[in-house]
Amino acid sequence: MLEVTETNYDLLQKQVAGLIEDESNMIAILSNVSALLNDSIDQINWIGFYLIEDNELILGPFQGHPACVHIAIGKGVCGTAVAQDKTQLVEDVNAFPGHIACDANSKSEIVVPIHKDNNVIGVLDIDAPITNRFNNEDKQGLEAIVKIIEQQLS
Repeated sequence: MLEVTETNYDLLQKQVAGLIEDESNMIAILSNVSALLNDSIDQINWIGFYLIEDNELILGPFQGHPACVHIAIGKGVCGTAVAQDKTQLVEDVNAFPGHIACDANSKSEIVVPIHKDNNVIGVLDIDAPITNRFNNEDKQGLEAIVKIIEQQLS
């Protein structure tokens, strides 16, 4: 198994803030952030955003292979993150009840809810082709990046 290179989340937070500081369009912000994170985080095979529309998650800007377009709130890792309004760090997706396999190569996943006006409006979703890819440092770093996005969208 390949070793995972540690992500410098302090630097990444500064890069995200600089990249989106003059932008107000949500799609443009999420598109550029997904590209930056894809280039900066080691050992991942999909990264992107799902946005709530008509009471379900709809695929938003992403980097990776084609993905599930519709995810019901409460279903899978993304839908669970929305329903619980809580980051989901899943070491082995095959052990997650109701996991939705959009890509059979994905083995672990982290999903961070995104808020606007105190409501969940979507999620940041990252998949990895190895189990146990994400840890508490990733969770804290990605939650901090989502906070930067939330501030820009407010």
